Amino acid sequence: MKSTPLSRRRLLASAAALAVVAPVAACSPAEDPLTSSVSNQNYVAGDGSVEIYAESDRGEPLEVQGTFYNGDALDSADWAGQVTILNFWYAACAPCRVEAPHLVTLAHDFEDQNVEFVGVNVRDTEPTAAAFERTFEIPYPSAPDTDGSILLGVSQFVNPQAVPTTLVLDAQGRVAARILGVVEEATLRGLIEDRLGEAA
Repeated sequence: MKSTPLSRRRLLASAAALAVVAPVAACSPAEDPLTSSVSNQNYVAGDGSVEIYAESDRGEPLEVQGTFYNGDALDSADWAGQVTILNFWYAACAPCRVEAPHLVTLAHDFEDQNVEFVGVNVRDTEPTAAAFERTFEIPYPSAPDTDGSILLGVSQFVNPQAVPTTLVLDAQGRVAARILGVVEEATLRGLIEDRLGEAA
């Protein structure tokens, strides 16, 4: 699959893009100690690159299934006709915590524009994931994927060790863009608007 790097919008790696595996702290995002950690244990940081795939190079729609923490079914077949943002995360991942407020803002901004945000948690138990979601007031659902079944369906695009990764799916459910590392709000906003433009 061919791709075009978005070099001018490459996300910058920083000290905040290093993580430790530790319990979720009960604190506000602004006071979050994990976002300043530099121990880098059990974590492979994304390089901050953005890849955009031409319509002719997007291949087939993703096929993934799972169950959200709230018990509802996750089925990629339900995403047809909308733009879907698929974010892979876990609670002790420092860059996941850095990007969470950006994802929350965008989820609210696009909630009435046929855009759906979906989280996939690759590591945590339900209480740990729930604590993260309360801390950052996440407005969209996440599904656990500790068995790797969802990752298997996106293995062409997501390295299980490079979290966070965010996929932007077009209205046909195909991967139109990928962000490795922390999501920059302006960049993801532009990618979403471009996909909405295609659908129109």
